[in-house]
Amino acid sequence: MTKSSAMFEYQVTVRGYEIDSYDHLNNAVYLNYVEQARWEILRESNLVEKYKASGLLLVVIEANIRFVREVVVFDELNIKTDITTVGPYVVFQHSMYNSKTEIKVSEAKVKCLFIGSDRIPVDIPEEFIEFINNHV
Repeated sequence: MTKSSAMFEYQVTVRGYEIDSYDHLNNAVYLNYVEQARWEILRESNLVEKYKASGLLLVVIEANIRFVREVVVFDELNIKTDITTVGPYVVFQHSMYNSKTEIKVSEAKVKCLFIGSDRIPVDIPEEFIEFINNHV
């Protein structure tokens, strides 16, 4: 059952050192981009330091990415991230678009779980759910 949902956006420009021998964005870099988008969301939440101090971590347990269109150097990308909570899981659904053409270039689904300092899963903190609900 979905408890909450929110949408966030993050922009990035493809850099030359991220291009592979086929002259397009290396497939591993897509995961870096969506990881950075998640960190920007966490930074916006102002909860990172609180979670660090208490030993609480949001860890990735599953990631799936689908490549839709080619991305090349200097392309400007917009990553739209929808966050949902389903039971103990936080699911980030990332849709990446070319900012100029507005064509979707990739989709990624990243499933996360909060764990405590003992590395055992814990419930999603209420303040995180409130943060998501405030961004609907």
